[in-house]
Amino acid sequence: MSQARNQVRIIGGDYRRRQLPFPDAEGLRPTPDRVRETLFNWLGQELDGLSCLDLFAGSGALGFEAASRRARRVVMVEKSRKVADSLKANRQLLAAQSVEVVVMDALHYLKSCRERFDLVFLDPPYRSELLEQILPLLPAVLADDARVYVEAASWPGLDGWQRIKEGRAGLVHYGLLGRDRPEASL
Repeated sequence: MSQARNQVRIIGGDYRRRQLPFPDAEGLRPTPDRVRETLFNWLGQELDGLSCLDLFAGSGALGFEAASRRARRVVMVEKSRKVADSLKANRQLLAAQSVEVVVMDALHYLKSCRERFDLVFLDPPYRSELLEQILPLLPAVLADDARVYVEAASWPGLDGWQRIKEGRAGLVHYGLLGRDRPEASL
């Protein structure tokens, strides 16, 4: 089933099959259904009790998918006021109590955040260098054993991170990362 222009379909959970509109905005490209399906197969279909951060929320496809799968809390960070207003309207449309929309630059949010998250979605503007800036800041907001989902044109340097799962869809690389754990010294 192809996506209608400027609509994203929730593929699983409580909001399954719901179509959510999003505005025209430069660089806004929702994660395709097939990639989201793969991601949530990797994560497990239910996210009960998890706290999630969708750092470049855009269309909200990843964050609303997490809320649909019963994440305890989903924080969607979006810099564009127009796009954030659309996210808020969709939150209201779904009556998604667990979703909070924050209108803020992603780097500023990370530097000021005092919360810890179990799962972070990173899908920054395509071909930007934001991943290289974001990845070193992430450990401060991650819970133990947190996972980070990344979409990028190419893999950035991953010092301190390990790829748990990865795939490719067209020109986009995507994967699930975890923090490197130093081996216990004897």
